[in-house]
Amino acid sequence: MPEGATQRAGADATKEAATGTAASTIRVGVRGMTCASCSARVERTLARAEGVAEANVNLATEQATVRFDPELTTPEAVLAAIRGAGYEPVIDSIELSITGMTCAACSARVQRALRRVDGVLAADVNLATERATIRYLPDVAPLDRLVGSVREAGYDVLEQAGTDRSEAERERKDAELQELHRSLVIAAVLTVPIFVLDMGAMMIAPVGAYLHDLIPMHTLAYGFFVLATGVQFGPGLRFYQKGAPALLRRAPDMNSLVMIGTTAAYGYSVVATFVPWLLPAGTAHVYFEASAVIITLVLLGRYFEAIARGRTGDAIRALLSLQARTARVVRAGEELEIDVGEVRHADEVLVRPGERLPVDGVVTRGESYVDESMITGEPIPVVKRQGDTVVGGTINTTGALRFEATKVGSETVLAQIIAMVEAAQGAKLPIQALVDRVVMYFVPTVLVLALITFGVWMAFGPAPALTLALVNTVAVLIIACPCAMGLATPTSIMVGTGKAAETGVLFRNGSALQEVGSAAVVAFDKTGTLTKGKPELTDLQVTPGEDEGHVLSLVAAVERDSEHPIAGAIVSAASARSLTLPEASGFEALPGFGVAAEVGGERVVVGAERYLRRLGIDPGPLADVAGELSEAGKTVMYAAVGERAVAVLAVADPIKPSTPAAIGALHALGLRVAMITGDDERTAHAIAARLGIDDVLAEVLPDGKVAAVQELQANGVKVAFVGDGINDAPALAQADVGLAIGTGTDVAIEAADVVLMSGDLRNVVNAIALSKATLRNIKQNLFWAFAYNASLIPVAAGVLYPVAGILLSPVLAAAAMGLSSVFVVTNALRLRRFRPPLAAEVGQRPEPGAADADSSQLAAA
Repeated sequence: MPEGATQRAGADATKEAATGTAASTIRVGVRGMTCASCSARVERTLARAEGVAEANVNLATEQATVRFDPELTTPEAVLAAIRGAGYEPVIDSIELSITGMTCAACSARVQRALRRVDGVLAADVNLATERATIRYLPDVAPLDRLVGSVREAGYDVLEQAGTDRSEAERERKDAELQELHRSLVIAAVLTVPIFVLDMGAMMIAPVGAYLHDLIPMHTLAYGFFVLATGVQFGPGLRFYQKGAPALLRRAPDMNSLVMIGTTAAYGYSVVATFVPWLLPAGTAHVYFEASAVIITLVLLGRYFEAIARGRTGDAIRALLSLQARTARVVRAGEELEIDVGEVRHADEVLVRPGERLPVDGVVTRGESYVDESMITGEPIPVVKRQGDTVVGGTINTTGALRFEATKVGSETVLAQIIAMVEAAQGAKLPIQALVDRVVMYFVPTVLVLALITFGVWMAFGPAPALTLALVNTVAVLIIACPCAMGLATPTSIMVGTGKAAETGVLFRNGSALQEVGSAAVVAFDKTGTLTKGKPELTDLQVTPGEDEGHVLSLVAAVERDSEHPIAGAIVSAASARSLTLPEASGFEALPGFGVAAEVGGERVVVGAERYLRRLGIDPGPLADVAGELSEAGKTVMYAAVGERAVAVLAVADPIKPSTPAAIGALHALGLRVAMITGDDERTAHAIAARLGIDDVLAEVLPDGKVAAVQELQANGVKVAFVGDGINDAPALAQADVGLAIGTGTDVAIEAADVVLMSGDLRNVVNAIALSKATLRNIKQNLFWAFAYNASLIPVAAGVLYPVAGILLSPVLAAAAMGLSSVFVVTNALRLRRFRPPLAAEVGQRPEPGAADADSSQLAAA
């Protein structure tokens, strides 16, 4: 690969070289994280583990992505590190019924095959029961991969009615939400009486006087104690379960802050209720309502946050919902309906009108229109006949199809799209580096500030100093919100990358989401990117008295025997007009000049002007037309019949319909547009002038594209490169961000940071616009998170008391803290309303009788 073509890969290669082998990567779900301090602690613990090259923990997705050296550590060690940090990794277990095993060697072979699958933690195969018991990471080893490994070993698995992945994820989230809701209801039921009786009596003096006359104060305190104890060690027990171990490990988190704050208020109230003589005179006040209301409001905030965070994953759930659950296959002449995970390579699959295709394959029989809008973004169904490829998740609209399965399970296009989106959602943007550094010291700093607050109020506060010191210290502990900082970036990334997938743009990593929006120059490869990549006959001008169709049929008859791409364009144009081509004989080709043949008893010549002049034929007035077409950057040729010139033809690689609008929109965004092409200077500048391209790098050989990108990057200019071919891969890697056309080669797609699902260049503009919108959203969230903590923590500490007599109640502090996280997540959800600045082009409907396309795409899914 040319020098510099792999700059971004260099860091990864260095890390892998340091550990000695190619690194493995696993993605693990992590339960129990509630704030940025939690995710930061898990990340630090994993990063310190032996053999781990890189660890990235995402609070919004509740996932850890770990790259490690398999010779130095194992997935089990990674899971142990997560548990050591005080959290629980998500692990699934399953039993498979294996058929075909006849001896101990068989069961051992199946066991080895299962254990070799990435993500399998343990696999035991019992020959007597013919069952395999497997513990595995569901995000790394999907069920179809486990089944496939058994079949590759030469055995079979009975139909496994496993839970659909999206359904399993939804059930887990629903269970967590229900448990949180149950705790919230219990806390609220116990807290409301305390709040009404205590705060109501304080705010309405007559009610307070009547209540105290009716029930002695110490009796009320006993009742408050019972109710507050139920809140503190019932729904509030979760804060002790997470906060206390974190505190003991000297890595306090938000749970620790809530635990300390509520325990201080509750403990002080217990002392004031049962042993008031231990407190200074005049300070024996109870704050049971504060501890109970704080816990209830924190739970309420987490409940609303969980609901909002659940909506951030709508895009992934929409993609998962596109997967068919069952498939109809023919085996041994029998038609069977099986789970989609049971489909094997080379299975013959049947699809009826209106059904989703279960897997990828090649049509073997039938003809139908297939709605591929969820892959290409084009709303018009595409006709599929024998030999055409089909993609799982698309919808068969009209006829019945039979096709051979070529890609199943995680190999399918849809599965790879889902994996790509999940990887991008779990990634971190460079902008988050500052947040991570702040979060690392945030909670310990808050604890120090709380101690300072307590000390200052005890030393300088008015009477009752102890009471005021306690109230303000609790307010400082409660109002601090690392959650908002931890959620500011990942929630926006989740929604932004999900929205991008809906519009046909796939970000392969988090940094691309940031880089594509900061590019100053967008460079396009010409052939296949700005153009269709296939020559077409664009112009045919005949002399007066000649019939255009007749002339085209003569020219096509001659060119039919040529293998030149230009000849193919002429023959295709004649075929498109349904012209009948006469027989040609005596074909001869003169390199650099043209071709000739006998057609219908006349000599027909097709070639350059110099060919005609060599034969003594005068182009006449056709020469002026040829000059204009040549100035437009087209390849021009003449046609002569006998001794007279009859036509001038022009062939060109047509500009894609979406290209002019895309370039105009890029200019509107203030970006420069460059074109890199192998065309000569004259042709390249003619095309650039027609499209309004700013910079032209012409006569660039395939191995010179990296140098062309480096030239554009001079003086630190950030460049986004858009390409589609194998020879574009080095340039895609060299650019600050590479965008590959999804209709291009696999090599180009692998080298790119962003994949455009269709060849519509409008999505380049949409990708940049969405990147800018996402970054703007992230900055709003970060501003809120930092401004909230920077402004309200001092208020909670009482800095306004000396000048304005204002103190912040711990109850209001709890409400503000809960609303802070909800605000951040809700603001991120606004990205769901993002509308691409350039809508996809709508083509013509298919012939009558074809079903309407499901143009709703992923947004409606």
